[in-house]
Amino acid sequence: MKALTGLVYKSTGSWYIVYDEEGKQWNARIKGKLKIDKDISSTNPIAVGDKVLFEEEAEDGNIGTIKDIAERRNYIVRVSPHNKNQKHIVAANLDAALVMATIAEPRTSQGFIDRFLITGEAYHIPCIIVINKIDLLKEKHREQLAHWKEMYEGAGYEVYPISATHPETVAALAERLKGITTLFSGHSGVGKSTLINQLIPGKELRTQEVSGYSGKGQHTTTFAEMFDMPGGGKIIDTPGVKEFGLINIEKEELSQYFPEMRAVMQHCKFNNCLHINEPDCAVKAAVREGVIAEDRYVSYVMILDTIEKKW
Repeated sequence: MKALTGLVYKSTGSWYIVYDEEGKQWNARIKGKLKIDKDISSTNPIAVGDKVLFEEEAEDGNIGTIKDIAERRNYIVRVSPHNKNQKHIVAANLDAALVMATIAEPRTSQGFIDRFLITGEAYHIPCIIVINKIDLLKEKHREQLAHWKEMYEGAGYEVYPISATHPETVAALAERLKGITTLFSGHSGVGKSTLINQLIPGKELRTQEVSGYSGKGQHTTTFAEMFDMPGGGKIIDTPGVKEFGLINIEKEELSQYFPEMRAVMQHCKFNNCLHINEPDCAVKAAVREGVIAEDRYVSYVMILDTIEKKW
């Protein structure tokens, strides 16, 4: 049996679409026990973006058996959609993670964005924020856009306001994504598929209108899938998620995943400061002085509260 190496482009549960080094597409599956990282107990042993070693099952076919996974440079996980006590690896070997949000039609909550950013920080993956559908914004929404841009850029994140249906607004983002592997995430209906269709002409991913009845998006992606960009680089599209549940983050470490808090917290009086009721807290002082945005601090307190309730 000929041993081959390849890259996982799509997972459908039991089968994986793998491209070998010569660009040939294979349908591959796991047979028997697969040696996987003991530190990751996830619902899926293999994820999109994984480099795998596989063998062809029959000559002149395109069916393969995955024998091993190369060591992951990184990966990103979320709560399993089927079991809240388990992890689901969303994707592996990423250069960036992009969260797509909308201020209207549908509205993305700041809590969702912040949870995504915390996950990126925890797994050492740089995050990019894309705010779509800016052409639909009314005056009050434009104020919200300006506030988010200032707040997140102040925290050290890149923010791209775009309208995915207007190519000229997407040009700077397309340049940023060249040559790197980027995970795309966001609620259903925020326009991920429309943006990918702009970035990869001819891809024509299925898009759906936001439901007028609920104001929420419809799911169009069922499984994570990777696509090649024409100028180099890869996009990993993920199913629209309702919530980005945090996993294995202790309340004492949460503030480390807010870069603007991380920058000042060494000046707190106590090493284990939670930045709530403790005296001489540098984080709270930075909030009072406007160095840390009040909305980000409120978000931190709310997320901390959910972690405490969980425990």
